[in-house]
Amino acid sequence: MKNKMITYVKQSILLIVLMQLSVLSFAQVNSTFYKQSDWKQMDVILKKVESPKIPDKNFVITDFGAQANSTGDSRPAIMSAINAAAKAGGGRVVIPAGKWISNGPIHLQSFIDLHVSEGATLLFGAAVKDYLPAVFTRWEGTEIYGYSPLIYANKVTDVAITGTGTIDGNAQSEFHAWHKQQAGDIAKLRQMGFDGVPLEKRQFGEGHFLRPPLIQIVNAERVLLQGYTATNSPFWINHLVYVDHAQMRNVNVDSMLPNNDGIDIDSGRWVVIEDNYFRTGDDSVVIKSGRDLDGRKIARPSENVVVRNNILDGEDGIGLGSEMSGGIKNVFFTDNTYIKGTSVFRLKANLDRGGSVQHVRIRNTKIGEAKYLFWFDLSYVAGYLGGKFPSKYHDIVFENIVADKVDTFFISHAPQEQPLENVLFNNIQVKSSNQFMDFRNLKNVTFTNLEINGQKMSAYFE
Repeated sequence: MKNKMITYVKQSILLIVLMQLSVLSFAQVNSTFYKQSDWKQMDVILKKVESPKIPDKNFVITDFGAQANSTGDSRPAIMSAINAAAKAGGGRVVIPAGKWISNGPIHLQSFIDLHVSEGATLLFGAAVKDYLPAVFTRWEGTEIYGYSPLIYANKVTDVAITGTGTIDGNAQSEFHAWHKQQAGDIAKLRQMGFDGVPLEKRQFGEGHFLRPPLIQIVNAERVLLQGYTATNSPFWINHLVYVDHAQMRNVNVDSMLPNNDGIDIDSGRWVVIEDNYFRTGDDSVVIKSGRDLDGRKIARPSENVVVRNNILDGEDGIGLGSEMSGGIKNVFFTDNTYIKGTSVFRLKANLDRGGSVQHVRIRNTKIGEAKYLFWFDLSYVAGYLGGKFPSKYHDIVFENIVADKVDTFFISHAPQEQPLENVLFNNIQVKSSNQFMDFRNLKNVTFTNLEINGQKMSAYFE
């Protein structure tokens, strides 16, 4: 039957509704777009991702004048060590145990490993003036010139940030107040992106309020993020833009400030994110690819991504979008754990985005407690610049998922002109759920082998 609106149906009513739906077998409904062999593509990605090749030479910042546990600025010594290592063909720039202050950004070069040793804290200065001049960056999916990320690299190869020390954006940073001052700049940037204003005119340096990420690497090949703890980020925490062959593992992200995404893969290809812990003020792991006209013109998708064996403890767990105008495809999530927060899986877009999200596979997820389990927010409230470019989310599979407690099992708001299409939910167990569905505009969406509040059910929406 044609899908109808079901708004927060209580469990007793839900059973009656499900009996009225066409119930088909897994093979009948989904064989056209899903096979278990799809997971073999994940193995191909894991084998193909390349690691950075960095010479085994150390450049210790104390040899360049840095002094631990002082109020002095270690940035000149750190940059001198980076420059010396780059001149020598690359190497490991070592920040030893102790507290080190950097009054301004650290800019990496090719063949450099910034190694934050065990017991080391790299603390960035609080004054925003130190993060100028403006650099090329991508801010929420639109290219601009803005304040430098605290650790930054552009047009590099073979770069790493490693060690088990702490990278601290500084709880006293002046950037933190800007989330309450940024609305005018966001509106200006959205209009610039929508109108196709040339990049060189998108200047958001002094006098503007767009916060930079803690770490951003742009236009790069072979990147490794490993081992460190990240905290007190001004904005997104780890942001990889236009990066091919990236790995992130054993990183501890503990930053609960506004817009603190744990890792944003932004138009990235051949990426592995594994064995990390995320405690974040926003999404833990997010896949993106640009916003609106800017993202559609650049047309670089995020693709061939594996996210596995992570602990997610943020406001939201796994996100795709909302900046996804360049497309997202061939993404695999497996064996992740979500502890507690607002939404476990949040897939976002609006009518300005365009682009498509396809061939996404998610399995073997353990969940503690959340308000929403599956949230397809495809008519996102930020769409206000025309609304002529609905996004297409399709060819998506969720399977083998166990949740202890959720408020709402499934919510999906898709536009009529672009329904949520070809999505399978297979073998899902929710031990406790208060509400079930709120949806509109589904096409070939299947729920099979569900167990909710101890009751088994299946359903198919044409």
